[in-house]
Amino acid sequence: MKIEQIYTGCLAQGAYYIESKGEVAIIDPLREVSPYIKRAKLDDAKIKYIFETHFHADFVSGHVTLSKMTKAPIVFGPTANPSFDAIVAQDGQVFQLGEITITALHTPGHTMESTTYLLKDKDGKDHAIFSGDTLFLGDVGRPDLAQKAAHMTQEQLAGMLFDSLRTKIMTLADDVIVYPAHGAGSACGKNLSKQTVGTIGDQKKTNYALRANMTKDEFIKEVTDGLLPPPQYFPLNVQMNKEGYDDISDVIERGTKPLTPKEFEIVANSTDAVVLDVRKENDFIKGHIPRSIFIGLDGGFAPWVGALIADVKQPILLIAPKGREEEAIIRLSRVGFDNTLGYLDGGFESWKDAGLEYDTILSIHSEELKNKILKEHVPVFDVRKEGEFKSEHVENAQNTPLEYLNEYFHEFPENETFYIHCAGGYRSVIAASILKSRGIHNLVDVNDGFASIKKSGIPVSNYVCPTTL
Repeated sequence: MKIEQIYTGCLAQGAYYIESKGEVAIIDPLREVSPYIKRAKLDDAKIKYIFETHFHADFVSGHVTLSKMTKAPIVFGPTANPSFDAIVAQDGQVFQLGEITITALHTPGHTMESTTYLLKDKDGKDHAIFSGDTLFLGDVGRPDLAQKAAHMTQEQLAGMLFDSLRTKIMTLADDVIVYPAHGAGSACGKNLSKQTVGTIGDQKKTNYALRANMTKDEFIKEVTDGLLPPPQYFPLNVQMNKEGYDDISDVIERGTKPLTPKEFEIVANSTDAVVLDVRKENDFIKGHIPRSIFIGLDGGFAPWVGALIADVKQPILLIAPKGREEEAIIRLSRVGFDNTLGYLDGGFESWKDAGLEYDTILSIHSEELKNKILKEHVPVFDVRKEGEFKSEHVENAQNTPLEYLNEYFHEFPENETFYIHCAGGYRSVIAASILKSRGIHNLVDVNDGFASIKKSGIPVSNYVCPTTL
């Protein structure tokens, strides 16, 4: 028996490859499915089942394409009603895979169809669970995403999740391994661990939501407390996972269309396409196409695209480092953005060489910010998450979290120069690009982030500033 976790850091997502006696099961595959097919071929094995723990909201799964290419059936849990052929398993239904079995345990609460898959070894002993978004390490799935589809409140769904955890998961032996769908960085929970593999016993000791003496009312209150609004693209990804989508090869073929600078300019001016620049932030700072949006491939690319562009049908024109155009298109497709119209052939340098207009961002180090703060009043805007800001921040700074930047445009000074920063320089450049695309140019980026700001001796506070909203 082989179990391999295929973890994608950008999405904080774990897919799973399970093999026994030449038969393979894939759990929650990514959109690009060729790695699973190649892995099975390496084992001289056949993909027999594709298991889905639920209709994912934060990424588009590869189940439809993988089933088409391998003829393996897709398996969902009870109450699922996909628009394509699939096995809708009954609670407790057993699937044979070589010498092992995989049992569907219906665990509603995160969503109504959420299902945990229990793997038993060749001796029939409980070995591991693939818990999807029902149980994470350090947390449980948020119960507010499926309210509309379930016609229930988040409190009612949280109550169902409590029952699922207590009757289906916490009854398992402490040595049963837990393989969750996500780790730290996912928006599907609020307190996820950086670890991606654990045990039932560890979670009973460390996971706040699995306290033995916890009442249902306490559970409901704690798992619903402090939930931030989900990203706008979540329901659109659910729809794609439920109804199907274009094959990724077609998406890549459409998107990898090279455009000369002149062609790129014509398409940009004649459509409502977003010009998306995915280079490194320092390259964007030094020069970029006016009104383009920066979201770098080397950061949390796909989730930020989903959170900030939101509409998966939005046309996109791409500016990428040479040789990484296809990578960018694949990573866009992971969160459902399939409408790339083409990319700038030769990258930004070809635009610059063509003598076309370009813009820059004024950027300084934290030491320069310190010198300015010591001499005069300086408006500082912190685009980190609210929790990061509450922990510690520059004295008198305002928190304008990047994911909700649209709500804060009226906070930025119209004429006075202001300074923006994040933790390390990635998010602040995203924010700067968005602000400049909206005509706000009186900004300066602090490019080395909060750790350097603090180290420089700029006064910081850890009290919570009252919001002006």
